[in-house]
Amino acid sequence: MEEMVGVRWHRLITRLANHEHRDAAVRLEAEQNRLAMIFRALGGDPGLQVKPATARAVSARRRWLQRVAGTGQRYQMAWREEDCVRLPERIALFSETALNRDLYLWLTALASRGQPRREDWFVGNQRLVARTLSELPGLEPVYRRLSVAVLRMRPEPQSLRGDEGRRERAIQDALRVPGCREVLPEARGEPRPVPLWLYPSLGLDGAAPVAREEPEGEAGAAGSTRSAKLRRRGEYVDDIDGRNGLIVFRLESLFSWSEYVPVDRTVDDEEDEDAARIAEDLDRISITRSGTAPASRLRLDLDLPATAEDDIPLTDGRLLPEWDWRSQTLRENYCRVIPMLPRDAEPGPLPEYLRGPAQKLRRRFEALRLDRQWQGRQPQGSQLDLAACVSYQADRQRGHASADARLWRDLNPGHRDLACLVLADLSLSTDAWVDDHHQVIDVIRDSLQLLGESLDAGGDRFALYGFSSKKRGHVRFNMIKNFAEPWSDITRGRVQALEPGYYTRMGAAIRQASEILAEQPASQKLLLLLTDGKPNDLDLYEGRYGVEDTRHALIETRRNGVEPFCVTIDQDAADYLPYLFGNQRFVLLRKPTELPELLPRLYLTLTGRPA
Repeated sequence: MEEMVGVRWHRLITRLANHEHRDAAVRLEAEQNRLAMIFRALGGDPGLQVKPATARAVSARRRWLQRVAGTGQRYQMAWREEDCVRLPERIALFSETALNRDLYLWLTALASRGQPRREDWFVGNQRLVARTLSELPGLEPVYRRLSVAVLRMRPEPQSLRGDEGRRERAIQDALRVPGCREVLPEARGEPRPVPLWLYPSLGLDGAAPVAREEPEGEAGAAGSTRSAKLRRRGEYVDDIDGRNGLIVFRLESLFSWSEYVPVDRTVDDEEDEDAARIAEDLDRISITRSGTAPASRLRLDLDLPATAEDDIPLTDGRLLPEWDWRSQTLRENYCRVIPMLPRDAEPGPLPEYLRGPAQKLRRRFEALRLDRQWQGRQPQGSQLDLAACVSYQADRQRGHASADARLWRDLNPGHRDLACLVLADLSLSTDAWVDDHHQVIDVIRDSLQLLGESLDAGGDRFALYGFSSKKRGHVRFNMIKNFAEPWSDITRGRVQALEPGYYTRMGAAIRQASEILAEQPASQKLLLLLTDGKPNDLDLYEGRYGVEDTRHALIETRRNGVEPFCVTIDQDAADYLPYLFGNQRFVLLRKPTELPELLPRLYLTLTGRPA
């Protein structure tokens, strides 16, 4: 009975203390694509993505009901980081949906102009607002509506204590006339959050730890990968009794005494089913370095197989550069790309279940191969060229007719000077299941088989490769079919032997593929990339670093006369692929199982043939 009464009381007091307008709430998930487009259109850094922000603790003065209910301690704010713009996951501040949507628009526009410094937050936000209104005057009515609504919700300065009242008055003056106040008066606690301003980024307290290379053979394959879209604040600490680990609960938050029991749960071999749920509820996560591998890790550092069981390296590899966007320099000879052949590949025919679709595609591509084109203004041919006759008659009346009249047209066999290289992502994520019967790697195998059958029937020069990576010293470049080899049972067997690899160092693989294509004597060169995720690797190759290196590799590819195109099944790809490839140079598949059927049609479209 006491528990039932307590639950109902909690729900009642929480509802009374909550001043959100749920019926008018707007979620970032519904606005994300629009805001990303607006951010870039307003001149924001095209390399930044729009992502949800986590709520952070704020020690501002709370209302009486909030103190009773234990709410009003965490707020979702907006800020800008080096690789993304963080906006509230949900806005229900105003009673009008339009105003909540306008707040998303205003924060996006503000972030497109910069980020105030942590030590200059109050004055910096005023300058940023003034600059935004000056450079984007069309947003003036939007800001005025929002500022009036926000001021109406803030406490009256005279109702607060002396220093707090003066601080609140300065904030309200700055909202009315940005730039009018140069100093924020000091007062106890923090001011109530200002939803129209940007806040400092959540980062690590103190100096960032030095990155270290993890020893080979470290356990991790049995662990699981955790991911979250919301950002968490972290701090490095020393565990009690010298033990290191992930502290998922802070005892100082309890109003009671307890005895310390030295049970090291942080390095338990068993999976903690509640770890992910607990982490979602934390504002700050404290971590330390541990000499023992935990069961749950953010990423898996997988061991390479033994040489006798690994794929066959064709050479010791070659060194390729990598773009460091932080220093804006190209690191020469930084990544080692190793060409490899599948060890267990055995020649074999096309799988039985693909023979029907393959026959249809071969007939279609063979018909296109036999297509002939009309060639006009010929000295002889099967038909008169009407346009040439009209032009000749007009020249004749003006006295400029040529004695060498070319008035005929004829059908000539079509010729396509084309080379296509298909580069497939074989990273660890391709081991995932897309439905009850298919894995991503199965879809990729079937797609390569059908595309190979189609291009072989069409007579175009083509090559098939795959790639994955384990840090910069081991970028695997799997050769399936090079330009000199015919499409045969040998190459079909290599396709069937493809297995999920490691990570996705995309820039190095694109550079290697681009160099192979550049050597082909063709006027049209196409690089077709198949991927299921974002560039990433175990070292620094993640986030914006990997995206910027991939973008730089694609720019180099275009300079070499190669036209890249991407086909992806990553549902979050719309956040970064326009920045990498351009708006018209990629396709996002909602159903991965459609890839085998789509790929040949897409190839026809890209090469100028009727699909």
